[in-house]
This record gives sequence, structure tokens and C-alpha cells, in this order.
Amino acid sequence: MEHRKVDDVQLYINGAFTEAIGSEHFDNYNPFTNEITNKVAKGDKADIEKAVQAADHAFYHGPWGPPGPGPGMKQKERMAYIEKVADLIADEAEEIAVLESLDTGLPISQTRKMTARAAENFRFYSRMVQSRMHGDAYQVDDEFINYTVYQPLGAVGLITPWNAPFMLTTWKVAPALAAGNTVILKAAELSPLSANRLADIIDRAGLPDGVFNVIHGYGETAGDALVKSEKVKAISFTGETVTGKTIIKNAADSLKKTSMELGGKSPLIVFDDADFERALDAAVWGIFSFNGERCTANSRVFLHTNIKDKFIEALRQRVEKVKLGDPMDPATQLGPLIDKGHYNKVSGYIDLAKKEGCEVVQGTVPPEVKAGNFVPPTLFLNATNDMRVSQEEIFGPIMSVIEFETEEEVIEMANGTEYGLAGYVWTNDIKRGHRVAQAVDSGMLWVNAQNVRDLRIPFGGMKGSGIGREGGHFAIMEFYTEPKAIHVSIGDHRIPEFGK
Repeated sequence: MEHRKVDDVQLYINGAFTEAIGSEHFDNYNPFTNEITNKVAKGDKADIEKAVQAADHAFYHGPWGPPGPGPGMKQKERMAYIEKVADLIADEAEEIAVLESLDTGLPISQTRKMTARAAENFRFYSRMVQSRMHGDAYQVDDEFINYTVYQPLGAVGLITPWNAPFMLTTWKVAPALAAGNTVILKAAELSPLSANRLADIIDRAGLPDGVFNVIHGYGETAGDALVKSEKVKAISFTGETVTGKTIIKNAADSLKKTSMELGGKSPLIVFDDADFERALDAAVWGIFSFNGERCTANSRVFLHTNIKDKFIEALRQRVEKVKLGDPMDPATQLGPLIDKGHYNKVSGYIDLAKKEGCEVVQGTVPPEVKAGNFVPPTLFLNATNDMRVSQEEIFGPIMSVIEFETEEEVIEMANGTEYGLAGYVWTNDIKRGHRVAQAVDSGMLWVNAQNVRDLRIPFGGMKGSGIGREGGHFAIMEFYTEPKAIHVSIGDHRIPEFGK
């Protein structure tokens, strides 16, 4: 299949593509060939300051947010821009999907679906703002009317991950812009291509200068400057837990809002009365799709004693049949990991699993793709919940398979990690399904279903998996806006006299 170089990537600040102030670049690699794809402008603190200044000015003095310090924009006009962005994404979905596969190693069959969802993110939040972003009103004794309005925050910083970057970026950008904020996006340095395609689309959609800005660079420099900027009113971050903790600490000095969607070690629990084939399909899809590089992956699979042997045998057969190959091939199911560093990290956990006493079962990497960062689909059998490979987020196509006997035992093990993002329960006992769903520590849980999410539902985790929720009105009314209470006198109530 075709693998090609693409244009070098610039920053996008105040309505223009530009080089970094320091004129530095870093290389972007194709994970399938490990060859350089293009060069990327390396933004730093000065570039962040320039972008923040542009976003702050666009909010307070430009025609984007609600009328106030600046001229403001009618909601209907702003939503027309949001819909235009959605139209352009839909029109260019195939090219975006190709860029995404080239940049990340994700199979093209999967990036095509994600690009379609990215367009829907913008349409969804256009509708959400117009139908749901409203406050309450209360009349008190014919003397006061008290009501609430939801106002945008100002300039917000979005820090996005390298896995499925286009879709995950639009999850943040769409509600932030629809609510009336301006945006500084710090794109993931390992997958910069689709962020610049989004900047190009937003530019062609005609959004005012400074409303949307993209900085490429490293987290410890560009990301740190964005978090610490006093003019940035909120930070939404998706990534690993250690970085999330650092961001929260650094954001505290300016008391900005933070939303953290962090790591996961999500359990998939299969009871002996479950629909065997559907549970098997869900377990395989949930860990091996998206190259296993997903926060909600079911990286721990708990099997009831009565079905363990049968289920493991079926998993062995499935592992051998997963098709590894060129991400651009529609038949490919599992592509290469994002870069050589991550490949080495994931491979290290395979060595650790053997030391911890697991039987390691793997599929086969075809010899013709050896140049890529391929880790085959992998099972850690005979695993126990206290092993490091069952506790630490690996972020690859690897599952620990753990046996259990009782409901109480599996709930304790499912909750026995620092994480609490997602969970999956398979049982035909509806009462047990509800009990376990409510007992497992997770922000999201699916019963007899794979990871399919309605955009109206809150997305996020508990414990080490994050703070806050995004999605639906939770993004619009609980994070990207601020509620304001307004009190209006309509009567002749007497004000207490002081100093007369």
C-alpha cells in the first residue's frame, strides 16, 4: 500500500500558519516503516504565550463569545461556524483517515469510523448548545426574579493524546468552541498531522482569527507553559496519570478549572452464565482494536472457573487469527504501535510477565512487516491480580487473564487497582449485572455490551483515572462554561437602613 511523505507541519496562531519563534523542528516518524514522515515546528513557551495572547484577545475583543467586553456573536451565527466545520470534516473524511493511519499506525478501517464520529462531534455540540444550554429562573414573593446563565470561560487549553488524536481532539474542541470559548490546542507530538488538518479546516470555515490555535511541542515545555498561563481559564487533558497529577499541581496557582481523563486498567468480567460467543467477541475487540492503545481497553479479563478453560482455548485460537499488517490495508486488524519508545515499553512488559510466572501466548508478526513497531496480540495466562502486569497500564494489545470463583471475589479484584475508568460485565443474570455494575469502581461500565458510547453520556473515571466528566451537557454546562446567578428586583421591598 502507498506510504508517502507529507508536508512539514507548522504552528497555527491567530489565523495563520507559522514557524516556531525559535525556528526549531522535530522529526515525525511513520510507525509502519520507522522512516521520517515529515518535520514538525517545535513550539515553546514563547509560542504558547503568543497563542494565548491571540486567544485572549479574540475572546475579549473579537466577535466570538457572547456580548460583553467585546462585540460578541449571536449563538445562531456561532453555531453556523460549528456546522461548517462538521461539513468540511465529513467532506474530507477519507483524507483525514489516511493521515491518521499514516501518523499513528491505526488500521484504516478503524480511522475511517473515527473520522465520521469526529464530524458528528461538532454537529452534536451545535445541537446541544442550542437545546440544552439554558439556566433556571425563580420568582420570590413578587419581589425578585433570580435566574442563571451559562457563560464561556475565555481562553481554554486543550492537551490531547497521540492515540486516535483526531477524534479525541474533536471531543474537546467541539464543545469548547460551541460554548463560546477560544482554544489553544497543544497537540500530541507523536501524532501531529490531523491536528493541523483540523486547523486548516477551521481556517477555511472562516472562524475569526485567534479563536483556534495549535501549538506543537513537548509537554515539559509547551504543555507546561500552557498550564501555567494565568490567562488560560481551564485545562482539559487526556493522557497518563502521572502527567495528569503534575498538571493539576501546576494549574493550582492560577485556580483554573481542570478536567483529567487519565489511565485505565479496565476489567472485563465473564460469569459462567454469559453469552459465550458475544463475551468472547467483546474481550477480543476491546483489547486488540485500536492496537490496544486505548484507555478503556479491557486489559484485565476475569473468567469464572467453570468457563475458564473453554474461554482460554477460544482466546488462543482468536489470537492466531488476528491479522497484523499495513495500516493502509483495509483487511488489517492490528497495526504497529505509535513509536519505537512505546514499542520497547510494551515489549518490556512481556518479559516481565514471564518473570512473574505467566504463560505468554502470542500471535505471529508476518516477516514482511518486521520494520514496524508490531507487538502481536498477547495473552498473559495464569496471571494473578497482584502482578505488575495486572496492575500497571501497558497500553498495548495485551490482556491479563485471571480466574475467579465468586462474585464477591471478582469485585474485590476488579477494584484492586489505582485505576477506575471503565468496566465490562457479562452475565445473563440481570440482578447480578446491576449489582456488579454498581459495585465496580469505574466512571463507566457496560453490561453485556462492548465499548460503545452515546455522546450524551458523561465520559471520565474515578481514582487514578481522572477528575471530572466530559461529554453531553457535562462538557458544556459543567466544564466549558461558568454558571452565573443574576438577581433582579421587581418589587418595592425595603432595604435595611444603615447610617441614617
